[in-house]
Amino acid sequence: MLYAIASIIIGLVLLVWSADRFVDGAASTARHFGMPPLLIGMVIVGFGTSVPEMLVSALSAMQGNPGLALGNAYGSNIANIALILGAAALISPIIVHSQVLRRELPLLLGISAVSILLLWDGSLSRLDSAILLIMFACIMGWSIMQGMRARTDAFSKEMDVEMASSIMPLKKSVMWLVVGLVLLILSSRMLVWGAVTIAQSLGVSDLIIGLTIVALGTSLPELASSVAAALKKEHDIALGNVLGSNLFNTLAVVGIAGSIHPLEVENAVLFRDMPIMLGLTLSLVFMGLCGRKNARINRFEACLLLLSYVGYNGWLVFTTLA
Repeated sequence: MLYAIASIIIGLVLLVWSADRFVDGAASTARHFGMPPLLIGMVIVGFGTSVPEMLVSALSAMQGNPGLALGNAYGSNIANIALILGAAALISPIIVHSQVLRRELPLLLGISAVSILLLWDGSLSRLDSAILLIMFACIMGWSIMQGMRARTDAFSKEMDVEMASSIMPLKKSVMWLVVGLVLLILSSRMLVWGAVTIAQSLGVSDLIIGLTIVALGTSLPELASSVAAALKKEHDIALGNVLGSNLFNTLAVVGIAGSIHPLEVENAVLFRDMPIMLGLTLSLVFMGLCGRKNARINRFEACLLLLSYVGYNGWLVFTTLA
């Protein structure tokens, strides 16, 4: 048990550190090859901050732990909106300037609804996974076109300023890209082993562990980057981190896990966790659009998001102990 706890703690610390190095290396490498800032923010950073979820869910699927795989993905989405955006907006109310991000908000809502429909039969088959991955590929194609066209978007300008402050030589960029990826794989294995061991020892379902400890842990890179962006008043980066991560989690993370091993979906996922995720996404669409030219997530709404995260986790603990 002590080894499992130590494995989770060390795995989480290493996961956060290596994810940060991987994102920095990948973004800097892409910058050296002339990739537009908007495309780096939407694709490279979005992918990089979701690599922890992707690796953890893939390893969980390989080992036959569907609850951990799905709990990690959907729990991270809930944490991204309720905890991370809530914390960022509490620091500095998030004004949505970017037209690209405003178009992504309803897209994320639609994807969340489709994912619920695909899993409604209680299983994630390889066909369901293929549909999710095809949707992911189409959205990536759309993102690339947006990134090539909308070079003057507010999100693009913020990414350009952010990347200009952290330029690295190409060799150093590639080194951190490789080192970060290797350590991500190692830390993910440590985290999965520790989580499964603790769940088995305490008699708690791996779904609950995935929704709480693992989801929070794999969301720490997004938390760090969004809070840092909020402190710098880079509002579109703070929101873009969350939108990109949730798109990757819902489509790529779940799709890859299901393609590795078809997963059984617990009723709790369908009737508790996914509706919470969908409701939070709907609230985010309302706050980010709601008919205003410069819509914002204000501090009152940030407090509501944080309270919803506390309440959700309290609900999980109460139902587990009951």
